Amino acid sequence: MARRALSITVTTLTATAALLLTGCGGGGDDSTPDDIKGADSGASSPSASASATESAPTGVTRPVVTLPDNFQLTFENWTSSDPEKQALLTDAKEQLRAGYASIIANKPDGNEALAFYDTESGLSQDRQWIKTYTGKNLTVFGKLPAFDPTVTIGANKTSASLSYCTDESKAYSKNRKTGEVAGNPAGTNPEIFYIASLAKNEQGVWQNVSLRSERGACS
Repeated sequence: MARRALSITVTTLTATAALLLTGCGGGGDDSTPDDIKGADSGASSPSASASATESAPTGVTRPVVTLPDNFQLTFENWTSSDPEKQALLTDAKEQLRAGYASIIANKPDGNEALAFYDTESGLSQDRQWIKTYTGKNLTVFGKLPAFDPTVTIGANKTSASLSYCTDESKAYSKNRKTGEVAGNPAGTNPEIFYIASLAKNEQGVWQNVSLRSERGACS
């Protein structure tokens, strides 16, 4: 159920697919459904993200992202005493949540929030990632913690990198029609290391530009 774990640079959504595609069940075969544990169609009512209201940067109205209770995307220690880094972490969390919300809502072109938190190139790649699920009639569910974030902001204050890890051992995908559930194949390392490139737009929103990922590279 994780984004596609690749050792090369890819866009945010393509990398996100590693968790859900190769991480949750398919083993990297695009013909094999990847499901996220907990994504029972219609089984849970959507809930608003706490992160959307916790320290959202000011200056522009940000979209509210909701996820169903059966998909628990959590962020461990995504806090910083530096206001600029905290603003980036908050926007990055909502971008990730928006991507999964699009999969669960069966929206192949993404939702308003994803377009808000992605650059044009990032959105194009995210749509490719989402369609690896929606095109196979898949949704996701389960528990997916994101942890160990590290932020580096460039000297120009408008570009930055964010690295973090995810653990997809309890995340799954599910076929909306057949109910078939898939997870990581036995022996697969459930942790994936990500490095994302971000850019701050004129409204002060940190948007995802690209992503690199490597399975098993978390310390």
